[in-house]
Amino acid sequence: MSQQPSPTRKIPSPPRRATSFEPLAATAFGEVIRAERLKQAIAQDQFALMANVDRSYYGKLERGERQPSLALMLRIAGGLGLPASEILVRVERVLAGKA
Repeated sequence: MSQQPSPTRKIPSPPRRATSFEPLAATAFGEVIRAERLKQAIAQDQFALMANVDRSYYGKLERGERQPSLALMLRIAGGLGLPASEILVRVERVLAGKA
């Protein structure tokens, strides 16, 4: 007696978790803060100290791997000597160019 192979069942994918991480926004933010930091000729590790941000975390922000909290964005803006609103305007311009 030959056995018939059992029909394959599709295993449902787990539901996707909601996330607030927006890769395009994170990348645009990183581009903006890196450009301004370089314009001011400040080394990345030096700036991280100035803005009271962990050096490796700051590097991830510039690479768009992490997205800052509001408090962190304000600290970074202060370190750059810019209003946070100016950083957001620049981020929006970068995003508009990528749309």
